[in-house]
Amino acid sequence: MTDPNQTSAARDTPKSQRTRARILDCAMRLFAEIGYAAATNPRIAEEAKLTRGAMLYHFPTREALVDAAVDHIQAARLALLARSADQVPAGADVAEHAIDSYWAALRAPPFIAFAELEAAARIDPNVRDRIAAAQSEFDQAQLGESFSRMLSAGVGARFQASRDLARFMLEGLARATLTYDEEARVERLLTVIKRATHILNRKGPTQDLWPDDAAPR
Repeated sequence: MTDPNQTSAARDTPKSQRTRARILDCAMRLFAEIGYAAATNPRIAEEAKLTRGAMLYHFPTREALVDAAVDHIQAARLALLARSADQVPAGADVAEHAIDSYWAALRAPPFIAFAELEAAARIDPNVRDRIAAAQSEFDQAQLGESFSRMLSAGVGARFQASRDLARFMLEGLARATLTYDEEARVERLLTVIKRATHILNRKGPTQDLWPDDAAPR
């Protein structure tokens, strides 16, 4: 009979850890590119250049893969935001930089992959259960503590609303289908989101959500 401790130790070797990381990177990329349902375990194994047996050794079930993939994708999302928070250009408006950074992050593989998991969770209770903790962590962390401070330097309901407004408008925009003038419409909406955040944060002289130079093209 195989000793489970020996099996676990074998999977914790540097080589095994690198293989698991490659599998999870492929899973994240495929979730983002072709969707959760199409990114089956065999397809992920193929992309990772692994045999079926090697894949089963690391992730014997779909549930095991999803468990690990959720943690992997969550870590990638938070790391992406942390890097953005650490790279504020000199003289930049930090709230506007945070909004631009989050908008860029939402179109990166970690965020697209997680959005695919959230879409799958609407009809798959197993996925819903597995992403619930990650959703709560992300919401409670307010996109990560340092990133949150970039959006708002205050506390209380008003400043919470400024963070929520920026976050949920950007997330909704990222999932929308704009069939015409996409670049111009996105640019105008980002400008409005930034101005609304400034108003709620009582930052600067902004009084009007619609700037004079944002007229429709």
